[in-house]
Amino acid sequence: MRAPAGAARPGRAGLPGRVLAVNLAACVLLLIQYLLGMVVNLYVTLPGRHPGAGAGNYFAGAASGLAWVIPQGPAWAAAHAAFGLALVLAAFAAVALTWRRDSRVAMVASVLGALAILGAAFNGVSFLNYGHAFSSMIMGGLWALALACYITGLYLAARRVSRGEPG
Repeated sequence: MRAPAGAARPGRAGLPGRVLAVNLAACVLLLIQYLLGMVVNLYVTLPGRHPGAGAGNYFAGAASGLAWVIPQGPAWAAAHAAFGLALVLAAFAAVALTWRRDSRVAMVASVLGALAILGAAFNGVSFLNYGHAFSSMIMGGLWALALACYITGLYLAARRVSRGEPG
């Protein structure tokens, strides 16, 4: 006897379970990112001269700065940048999972969270290359927005999982 087409199979996470896992991963990565950012802020002095520093072309400078900081920059700054890239991947995964298959609120939260993470990443690279304190402040504000979005997504997905809703 076969299970109905819409029924979840035992041992397999449906869409709500996958959305829950991605939102939880994004929240954990955001918290780690916050702690790494505090360590960088308090204990790391970024060199004034490195690839990308003061670049006239923002995007080329951003790529150069990021390509420098992860393999050759200060260890804490490298970890902060690497976790930032992991956050971007988690954000894209959340958008892909919720796009047109989840509630509108979950979809909006994942897109807004992804935009906040991308904005924070660009401001982080901007701080690395130009050293303006407002870039760091914007990065922190966008971090808070992203965390709020993924907590919302986590809540919505947990509610769907607890109700046993199929994906």
